[in-house]
Amino acid sequence: MTGRLFAVVGPSGAGKDTLIAAAQAVLPDLHVVRRVISRPATAGGEVFEGVSAAAFAARREAGEFALHWQAHGLDYGIPAAALALRDHGKDVLFNGSRKALAAAQGRIAGLEVIVVSAPPAVLAQRLAARGREAEVDIAARLARATDPAPAGFSLHLVDNGGDLAAGLAAFLAVFQPVRA
Repeated sequence: MTGRLFAVVGPSGAGKDTLIAAAQAVLPDLHVVRRVISRPATAGGEVFEGVSAAAFAARREAGEFALHWQAHGLDYGIPAAALALRDHGKDVLFNGSRKALAAAQGRIAGLEVIVVSAPPAVLAQRLAARGREAEVDIAARLARATDPAPAGFSLHLVDNGGDLAAGLAAFLAVFQPVRA
């Protein structure tokens, strides 16, 4: 039995990392890919592998990433080796980027996309609470929040604008077995 592959995308502040961590606690067989990011591992936030920009470029050139992109002045990569767990029946999930999904079409078979959303006021409140960006950066993130969901994929829409329990219930529903 082959596992499924999910990319979780959505605007900054939608709660992607929160839902991913909560889902992993409930579904221990769900494998969450640790992204490689060109920033120090001590930067906080999600659990990731921090590397220098030069190390990231070398790994990209060596073909180590199934998918890679740039955002917010950083390089992000999904290690190709992590996706092999699907061959062992595991569902695999990664925190992706809407703009990087075009590169995944035709290259990553069977990729499903979970689009996490929240109303603009909720996004603004969450981004401000993080304390990582200036107001101008938050405004830029909010302007990108309306970017459309990618076409050509099996899409699962999750509204995470309310309490975590409701968002998590919608997120977990995506992983329920497909019924014939």
